[in-house]
This record gives sequence, structure tokens and C-alpha cells, in this order.
Amino acid sequence: MNDTVEQHLGAAVAPPVTRRVYAKVLWRLMPFLMLAFVVNAIDRINLSFAKLRMAEDILLSDAAYGIGAGIFYLGYILFEIPSNLYMQRVGARRTLTRIMLLWGMVTVATAFVTTANQLIAARFLLGVAEAGFFPGMILYMTYWLPASLRGRVTAGLLMSGMVAGIICGPLSGVIMAHLDGWLGFKDWQVLFILTGAPTIVLGIFGWFWLTDRPEQANWLSDDEKRQIAQAISSEQNAVGGHFGGVLRDPRLYIAGVVYFCIYSGSNTVTYWIPTLIRGFGLEDLKLIGMLAALPFLVALCAMYLLGRSSDRHMERRWHLSLTMLVGAGSFALLGLVHGNVSLSIFLMSLGSAAALSAIPLFWTIPPALLNSAGAAGGIAIISSVGNLAGVLSQAAVGAIKSATGSLYLAFDVMAAVMVLGAVLLLIGIPAHCLKDRRGSGS
Repeated sequence: MNDTVEQHLGAAVAPPVTRRVYAKVLWRLMPFLMLAFVVNAIDRINLSFAKLRMAEDILLSDAAYGIGAGIFYLGYILFEIPSNLYMQRVGARRTLTRIMLLWGMVTVATAFVTTANQLIAARFLLGVAEAGFFPGMILYMTYWLPASLRGRVTAGLLMSGMVAGIICGPLSGVIMAHLDGWLGFKDWQVLFILTGAPTIVLGIFGWFWLTDRPEQANWLSDDEKRQIAQAISSEQNAVGGHFGGVLRDPRLYIAGVVYFCIYSGSNTVTYWIPTLIRGFGLEDLKLIGMLAALPFLVALCAMYLLGRSSDRHMERRWHLSLTMLVGAGSFALLGLVHGNVSLSIFLMSLGSAAALSAIPLFWTIPPALLNSAGAAGGIAIISSVGNLAGVLSQAAVGAIKSATGSLYLAFDVMAAVMVLGAVLLLIGIPAHCLKDRRGSGS
């Protein structure tokens, strides 16, 4: 199996010994990190399924649900930059395991909310608990891997989130259809408990498994540590050598706005797809769960192929912008095919998969813009600007749904936002800013 990984790395990392080293690193870190992404995604997506039943019990309107879905990102944004900067001080092991333990406990506690306001408060606390998790993962990868591998590795991490989407739909449908009344809890309460508890267990395991940096890894030889250190130190960065230089670079904020546009679309998928499917005239929870898995299944394949193509050609901008435009076009057409269930499901799956696939493509760009000194703060700033989409777009979608009774206008708005992001990317971040470390264009 290791030989297969080494062959897969061969095109990106030339020396055979280095390929073996990175295969060893990936086999050590990636299974845990990918599993962490799976439980992270499930603990976000589960709300979209719980809504189908909890709305009646806690008097949750679509507008209030949109606020609850969005306020998660407010808590995330407020604590994201401090979390990432703190990670540089105390290390990835302490930071990532602390995050996982806290968000697991908050997810379980969400099972006990009794009003819409309590749900909104719980979602805010979940955002605080999770703050810094994703940008922390991106930063963590810069400690271990050269730029030539990060595209496919980032795609691999986020592909695990798509696996979560594939799992979460059918799993949620089965739990809510068959475990209503388990230990006296309602179906949506059981969903939160059974999806939150594994995160706590994984966080405890991560404390003993993760290593902060290569030089601290007792599972690497001294020669292997030296090879990784040389590969990382040889990378030259596109902006100045300190965090102040990063803050003065307008491309940092352009990247943040582009991420905002991407996340507006992908976040709408995450929180509203079950509701959209029910709007097609379907009510069976298990069927809704199965159909909700389709976008994530398509995105799983697309993420791998797009990440591999982007790395092979060392091209980022057009891969990302065209993916965003495909998603926008599919969303815009949804309202026109209303009444045709098969075509609606096709466009929903294609548009959602494109919106989700754009995220790993985007995250190959910030490390190419930021130096090592500014990476922690810079990545967190980009993520914070982008995560404003979680607050604003979901509140907007909920308000539109409450006002019109339909999600189609909301998806039209998200399509326009994604088109704006694609154009801004092509104009605001020139190709020469994204040259790879070997000097070829991107």
C-alpha cells in the first residue's frame, strides 16, 4: 500500500527517498485528519436534517433557522484569528484536540434545547468551540508538506467532508426514522447525541496521536526530518517577510472576498439541501437523506479530479473560476425546471457539487500568497472574511424562504454572488502571484 502512495506522489516530489518520506508522513497524519473532517462536517450538516423535525417542537421558523445556521459563523469568526495565532504558541496537538473536545460537547448539548433562541445560542457556542479548526488544519499542512503536494492533500482533506455528506444524509434519515423515543429522546435529539459523542472520543485519541512539527516526530528518522525541513525551507513566498506586510497586501482581502462568494454557495448547500428536496414534493426522511447524499458523492469525485489537475498543471485561477461558474449556472436554472423532479435533482447535484468542489481549489491559493511568518494570521483573516458568508448568506436565505415560501430566489442570489467571486478572482489575483516553487506559472 505504501508503494501505491509513493507512486502517486512521484510526479510531484521527484527524489525517490523524499517520496518515501512524504508517503510515511501522509500515512501517519492523513487518516486521523480526514476522520476529523468527517465528524466535523457531520456535526455541521446534522442541523439541516434535525430541522425537518425539531422545527415543530421548538417553534423554529425558516428565518430563525437561517439565523441559527449563520450565527455559528459569528462565533467562529470572533475567535478564529486568536485560535490560529495561539496554535503557533502551543502547537497543533493542543489546539486541534481542544477544539474537537469542545465542539463535541456542544453538539451533544444541542439535543437539549427547547426554544429557537436556545438553538441560536447553542450554534453560536459551537462556532466559538470550532474556531480555528479548518485554517488550523491548512496551517498544519504547511509545517509538513511542500506547495507541490498541498493541492491534492487539501482536496483529500475536504473530500473527507464530502464523505461525511454522503454518510450523514442516509445516517440521519435512518436515525430519525427508527430511533425516535430511544432512551426517551425525540428523533432529532438522538441525532445530535449520536453524532456529537464520537467527536469527543476522537479528540482524546488525537492528544496521543498528533505531532506538532516534523522535528518533534519520534516516528521519523533524523534524515527524514532533515529532508522535510529542507523542502519546506526552500519555498519562497510571494509577499513580505512579516505579518505586517501581509496585512498591507490587497490580495489578502481580495482572496477573502472570493472565499466569501464561494462559501455563500457551498454553505447554502450544506444547510438547505434537505429543505430544498422536500420542496420537490418528497416527504420520506430516508429518501430525502439518500437524495441529499448525491451532491456530496458527485463532489467527492470532482474534488479529486480537479485537485489532481490543478496540481499537475500548477494552475489555480481558471480551475477555480470555471468551477464556480458551473455551480452558479446550475443554481440559476433550478427555478426554471420547478415541477420536474428528475431535472431538479440533477441541477441540484451538479450545482451543489461545483460549489463544494470550489473550496479545496480555493485553499491552494492562500499558501502561495503568504510567507511562513504571516501564514497563521493571513489564513485566519481570509477564512474570517469568507466565513462572514455563513452569517450573512444563511440569514438572507432564511429571510427569503420565509418571505416567499420558496428557496429558488435564494439560490438565484447565491448564483449571482458566485459569478461575482469568479470574476473578482480572475481580475484581482493575477496569475504571476500564484507561481509554484519551481517557477512555473499558475
